[in-house]
Amino acid sequence: MTKSRHPEKINKPFNPIKKKPSWIRSKILDTKVFFKTKEVVNQNGLNTVCQEANCPNITECWSKKHATFMIMGDTCTRGCAFCDVKTGKPNKLDPLEPLKISKAVKELNLNHVVITSVDRDDLEDGGANHFKEVVLETKKNNPNTTIEVLTPDFLRKGNAFEKVLEASPDVFNHNIETVPSLYLSVRPGSRYFASIKLLESSKKIKPNVFTKSGLMVGLGENKNEILQVMDDLRTANVDFLTIGQYLQPSPKHYPLQRYYKPHEFIELKNIALSKGFLLVASSPLTRSSYHADEDFKKLKKVRDEQSKCLTLQ
Repeated sequence: MTKSRHPEKINKPFNPIKKKPSWIRSKILDTKVFFKTKEVVNQNGLNTVCQEANCPNITECWSKKHATFMIMGDTCTRGCAFCDVKTGKPNKLDPLEPLKISKAVKELNLNHVVITSVDRDDLEDGGANHFKEVVLETKKNNPNTTIEVLTPDFLRKGNAFEKVLEASPDVFNHNIETVPSLYLSVRPGSRYFASIKLLESSKKIKPNVFTKSGLMVGLGENKNEILQVMDDLRTANVDFLTIGQYLQPSPKHYPLQRYYKPHEFIELKNIALSKGFLLVASSPLTRSSYHADEDFKKLKKVRDEQSKCLTLQ
């Protein structure tokens, strides 16, 4: 009998998946590059969030040699209702993983890389030191590559997150995911204000490191709740916000309430920019790592322009 990827969802109600509207379509740009990316990932025995989380943008991103590496295994210790990453008891950490990630980044000749992970509540530091080692090794062998980390919340791990910051990534990303009222049903193993605090503390410790967070819509939140999340993130001095459509992975996952229309994403982007974010990416297929390379360049340009204006004043 095949073991379930999501044992915690076996007894959940069956929620039929709504048909996708015409504006939600993934695309492939270059099949040769796509299969080359896949080959590098597989040969190095790596996990990517693109595969494990069933990302709708995998064909487009891999066609441009963009892959988000997922470290510390393919099994998460949480059971978020929206997520398609496998849950259960994870294996021991791979001590060679920092070398493997570094090698793959070099083979793909990446200008910008996103490194994320599963939650590892079983580890004393939540895997923060391993995260640090991966970033440092990747930097050592790829000095011209900018590095973005997408971290778990390190809930109840004290100041463990500071180890990740010691590696001085270029972007520190932690996704808020949804509005506070939905946390108990959508993200039960996490705490909204702990995530806000993590982002705020990261900016205080490393002011020059960009901070970033992502929000899904379509889970049943209302507009005022979205605006409150924006305000909370700005209070934490988050620089970059991503907003994307929640896509229900299976009938056993959290039920999609509705599809937002393209004009609604534009409206949310404009509101977020007016609140002071340096950059906002908002569209149906926007994901945390989607267009991360291009967005990092934009982010840096905006900050450089702001610095020039302050100098001239």
